[in-house]
Amino acid sequence: MGPRDLPPLLLVLLDCWASGSAQAGATSAVTTEGLNSTEAALMTLRPALSPRPPETPRAPRPSSGPRPTPVTDVAALCVCDLSPAQCDINCCCDPDCSSVEFSVFSTCSVPVVTGDRQFCSQKAAIYSLNSTANPPQRVFRLVDQINPSIFCIHITNYKPALSFINPEVPDEKNFDTLMRTSDGFSLTTESDISFTTKLDAPNADKYEYGVHLQTSDSFLRFPSPLTSSLCADDNPAAFLVNQAVKCTRRMNLEQCEETETLSMAYYSSPKILRVPNSKTKVPITVQSIIIQSLNKTLTRLEDTAVLKQALVEAGDVRICTNIVLEVKYSLTYTDAGDITKADLALLLGTVSSAVVPFQQKFEIRFIQQNTKPAPLSGNPGYVAGLPLAAGFRPQKGSGIIQTMNRYGQLTILRSTTEQDCLAIEGIRAPVLFGYNMQSGCKLRLPRAITCQLVAQKVKSLLMGQGFPDYVAPFGNSRAQDVLDWVPVHLVTQASHVKDSCQLPVALVIEVKWTKYGSLLNPQAKIVNVTATLISSAFPETNSGNERTMLISTAVTFVDVSAPAEAGFRARPTINAKLPFDFFFPFV
Repeated sequence: MGPRDLPPLLLVLLDCWASGSAQAGATSAVTTEGLNSTEAALMTLRPALSPRPPETPRAPRPSSGPRPTPVTDVAALCVCDLSPAQCDINCCCDPDCSSVEFSVFSTCSVPVVTGDRQFCSQKAAIYSLNSTANPPQRVFRLVDQINPSIFCIHITNYKPALSFINPEVPDEKNFDTLMRTSDGFSLTTESDISFTTKLDAPNADKYEYGVHLQTSDSFLRFPSPLTSSLCADDNPAAFLVNQAVKCTRRMNLEQCEETETLSMAYYSSPKILRVPNSKTKVPITVQSIIIQSLNKTLTRLEDTAVLKQALVEAGDVRICTNIVLEVKYSLTYTDAGDITKADLALLLGTVSSAVVPFQQKFEIRFIQQNTKPAPLSGNPGYVAGLPLAAGFRPQKGSGIIQTMNRYGQLTILRSTTEQDCLAIEGIRAPVLFGYNMQSGCKLRLPRAITCQLVAQKVKSLLMGQGFPDYVAPFGNSRAQDVLDWVPVHLVTQASHVKDSCQLPVALVIEVKWTKYGSLLNPQAKIVNVTATLISSAFPETNSGNERTMLISTAVTFVDVSAPAEAGFRARPTINAKLPFDFFFPFV
């Protein structure tokens, strides 16, 4: 088939492609030989497609833009060169390999090395072995490779995209500029502080999470280690960000009295603004001062007046007293984002030249107003003797609702000396983890009372006002993690007497738990809870006007832990495979 038999549309496409390839100029026959058969076909079809005489050269069209300049020198690039100053086996581009190593190569592990494959035309380094030579030699060719895809980069107009941007190295000229653009540094000048405050406090009516705490002069300083272990005094304290850090303080013992970061007034004198940019100030109240001597003994002072550091002489040794060693802030806030109270606890000590530099500790924590920390029954596993955490789920999709009294979440009857069920109504005993319990009482029933009325009363005595639906698997389980909680399985067990009124007489709670986690520190985890309500036939009176029933409750804890087996890692196996000609020419 000749060129005349080709469809007209294909001829047009070939004409456009051939004209685009002519823009780059002629390439040497060595670099294009055997690389792209399509380009060779175009050169063959070109005289039949052009109306001009063969001897008339076609002028190249003006290029619409610069071609991509290769950034990476593929001739110097070797991706299989992994060992420095050593020849890697079958790595034909390794510059450390000599002709002796090439003679034992079986093949080239990386035969072609290219740059960005998205370019329409790019340089390619091709490596091969000439096994017919004696000894075998490496053959290297640098060719122009054509990308056959129509979605390739032909013209580039954004040269920075061809390489990575070099990072700016900090020096004495650009350090201030880099500090302003980085979030990891604190700023010292007044203009910078005001600028940071405006960015961090978009809402001036309240503090938000992470916003710097403002004071009457700037912000509340919380010394912390930033780029090193040394204390950075200009680090601001952030709202609702609890922190506890340690840093190293360098000081000149002769100037300890003039160093303000060592004084008690430096941490107790600032006044925190109640809300950002407000005029209401909250003073910092010193709650406790503890003095630490050189031999580490602690003494708490009754007076909380401000103490100044002093340089004194103790024999031949000079020491500085009343140096701040620990600072603990406790800030109280409201749900509206206001700071209402600020407390401070200090540890002052004595420092000599032998312990310089020394370490300081700083801590800040936030406490919401009118709230108390919720005690846990374990962290994470249950602790023996602490109450079980339980609650109920009112509807699907909601969390677990618990009572504020954690000793009243899962309860049983409490036995008394009178053994009267009606007298102890409402008096309950909490179910404590690991403690098997049993209690009971007597219920005296008049002759005229009905069974249905007694059944409702006894059931409320056994189960209490709000019997829970779920029990927490761990002592620190969260109420929102509903899927982790263990449901309480309520089972009713009735007597086999037919045509009789069934009256609840006992409630038996069985709690199954297991040891969870490491063998060195196993944690108690509840895996199943079953509450069995046992009923019996309503007793008939033989004589007298009263009937007496025994009501009882019991709690049993069952350890269902599987026997612990120590696990060991499998012995590592060596699966090293050498090339078949590794010992050539010796074998």
